[in-house]
Amino acid sequence: MELKIIDKKDNLLFNRKEIEASVGAEVTPRRQEIKELISEKLSIPPEVIKLKGIHGKFGSKNFTIKANVYNSIEDKEKIEPKSKKEKEEEKKAAEQATAEETQVQETSVENPKKVEDTSVTPPTTHEETSNDKNSEDVNKTSENKSEPSGEANKTE
Repeated sequence: MELKIIDKKDNLLFNRKEIEASVGAEVTPRRQEIKELISEKLSIPPEVIKLKGIHGKFGSKNFTIKANVYNSIEDKEKIEPKSKKEKEEEKKAAEQATAEETQVQETSVENPKKVEDTSVTPPTTHEETSNDKNSEDVNKTSENKSEPSGEANKTE
């Protein structure tokens, strides 16, 4: 297969080059093959290429290719929407990462390291914590009662 670049436009707004090329082949070329041909021709990495389409006419062995070539991978990711296939791959990768994390956590729970605690604190019971709350409430009510009774009458 031989790639011929028909048209090449610089799009400064999107930091990319819009390319139209033609390829002669017996069957429709694969997207990966086209990316490799463009990357060899322009001497750039294939990750910065987004193929827009491979179009052929019935009975013809020539295919027209439209592609966008970005200056960097970051520019491509910001501008180009991700395909359904790319989204599914990211989702699977994220699920695998979370599954690996849970496995690591489970193994650390099964084999805990023994650490001696030198500080001794008495265990608190529910009754102790509730008594503390009650004593705070009693203090608040006693403060309210210590207000002069004349002020309470004025508000009524």
